[in-house]
Amino acid sequence: MHPTDEVLVARYVESADEAAFRTLVERHQERVFGYLRGMVRDRDVANDLFQETFLRVISALNRQRGSYTRQDRFLGWVLRIARNAALDHLRSRKKWQDIGPDDAEDETAWWDRLPDEGPAADAVFEMGEQIDTLKACIDQLPPEQREVVLLRHESDLTFREIAELTGCSINTALGRMRYALINLRRMMQKSAIATEYATHESTQTSETAAS
Repeated sequence: MHPTDEVLVARYVESADEAAFRTLVERHQERVFGYLRGMVRDRDVANDLFQETFLRVISALNRQRGSYTRQDRFLGWVLRIARNAALDHLRSRKKWQDIGPDDAEDETAWWDRLPDEGPAADAVFEMGEQIDTLKACIDQLPPEQREVVLLRHESDLTFREIAELTGCSINTALGRMRYALINLRRMMQKSAIATEYATHESTQTSETAAS
C-alpha cells in the first residue's frame, strides 16, 4: 500500500527523506504542471514556475511554517503556492486582473439567471477526440473561467476546494465553471463548422482541379 501524502511529508520534514519528497513531486507533477501550463499558456514559462513552486514548497516545509498543516490536503496547498507563482508572473506582465467583491457579487447574481442550455459538467470534455482544439478553446477563456476549468479538470479539485483556493464563494466557482462550459461548447461548435467548411472547400477545389 502506498504511503499517504501526509506520511511522505512527515518523512521529509522529520527525517529529510529526499525520496519521500521526490515521490510527492512525481505523484502530483502532472496536475500542478497542467494547471500552470493552462494559466500562463507557455510551456517554458510553466516549467520555470513549476520549479519555482516546488522550491517554495521546500522552503516552507524546511521552515516548518507557512500555510501547510498535517490536516491540509497536500495537493491543494501546493496548488495555492503554484497559483501565487502564476499570478505573480501574470501580474508582472499585466495579463491578469483580480475580481473585486462587487464583481464577485455580480457574477453570483448572473449565474442564477443563466439559461439551462449548457452541457453537463463533463460533456464538453467528452469531445476528447478534438483535444488540441479543446485546449486552444480553453486558452481563449477569460482568466477566471480558465482557472476554474484547470483546477477542476487538470488538478481534480472539488468546487469547495476551488472556492477556498481562489477566495470566492462556491456559487461563484460554480458560476464560472458553468459559463466556461457554455463558452467552450460554443467555441467547439464554431470550430467544428469551420473545419467542415474547410474540408468541403478542399474537396471542391480538388474536384475542380481534377475535372
